[in-house]
This record gives sequence, C-alpha cells and structure tokens, in this order.
Amino acid sequence: MPINKNITKTQGAPYTMSTPFAELSDQAIIDLVEPLMDNCLDGSNEGDHAKHVRDFTPRLAAIVTEDNLASQLETRPHGYYHRREFVALMRKSTSVGVVWRQFCTAVDDEFVNHAIFVIKDDRILINHVLIC
Repeated sequence: MPINKNITKTQGAPYTMSTPFAELSDQAIIDLVEPLMDNCLDGSNEGDHAKHVRDFTPRLAAIVTEDNLASQLETRPHGYYHRREFVALMRKSTSVGVVWRQFCTAVDDEFVNHAIFVIKDDRILINHVLIC
C-alpha cells in the first residue's frame, strides 16, 4: 500500500523509500519506523528470531544471532514488551534515532527503548536497538 509517492509498503515486506529522512516530517518518520519496531518486539516476545531481525541491517543481524537472542530471552524479569510512547526523534546526516518510553507486562517500571534507523539499499532498517 502506498504511504506516499516516495514510500511504499508491500504486504509482509520492509518499507522501501527513495526519499531521504531529511526530507520527511517527524510524523512521517514515526509512521515509517513504528511498524519496524512493532515487528522487532513481537519477534522478541514470540521468541521468533527471523521475525525479530527481519528489519535489521546485516551488521546488527550478525550480532543478534539465534543463540544470542535465545540467551537474551532466557529470563524475562520484566515480562513481555507491551505498549510504548514516543519521546523524541533525533536526526543525523545518515540516520534517525528514535526514543520511546517502553512498558512491559510484569513490572510497573518504565524502560528506555532507543533505536537507530538507516536507509540501506532503498530500505529502512534498524541499525541499533537497545531497551534498558
């Protein structure tokens, strides 16, 4: 389904784009990266490595191997990732950083979820993600 003339999404595929982040509004960027973060966290909650890393850059996917993800998920003292609230968006020359307030199912604590998104081979990908 078309997002706009420069950004498209096909069913089950990552977003592709020919427009650099610098030319997009903050809201347009959030609209593009939210589904990638949804997929990443859903994959983590489900223990589904392929889903979790689907939108990762090759660099990040090489770090988060199946064994690495399994070891991260061995204990879940915070429960599962639940809702999140947008906090801020930071622009760099070749990427955007997004920060959310992340909530989990088993605790009332608030976590920081931050991710760096890049455009690589005309796709928006996650190059870094950390929840702490």
